[in-house]
Amino acid sequence: MNDSEFHQRADDLMLSVEQQLDNYQGDADIDYQIHAGVMTLSFANGSKIIINKQEPLHQVWLATKAGGYHYDLQDERWICNRSGEEFWKRLSQACSEQAGDSLNLS
Repeated sequence: MNDSEFHQRADDLMLSVEQQLDNYQGDADIDYQIHAGVMTLSFANGSKIIINKQEPLHQVWLATKAGGYHYDLQDERWICNRSGEEFWKRLSQACSEQAGDSLNLS
């Protein structure tokens, strides 16, 4: 994958996160902001989740209260390079924990 393909795929991922948060019907108050390739999710309790692109590595990084995770694109899915867990599973768990409401993002 070249740099331009990486940016397109990572931007598509962030756009999907944005769309799902816009369509979220639960009680949790989750705000988001995107600036210079960094997406910040802010929760009512003051906690944050950061999603950002790491161009030199062609990875997407996810930072949550529980820790940091690095994702590589494998077979059209973003997979953690340490645990093998899919991006959406970890993001859903982190958002649920930090929002105090069950979220199922995919």
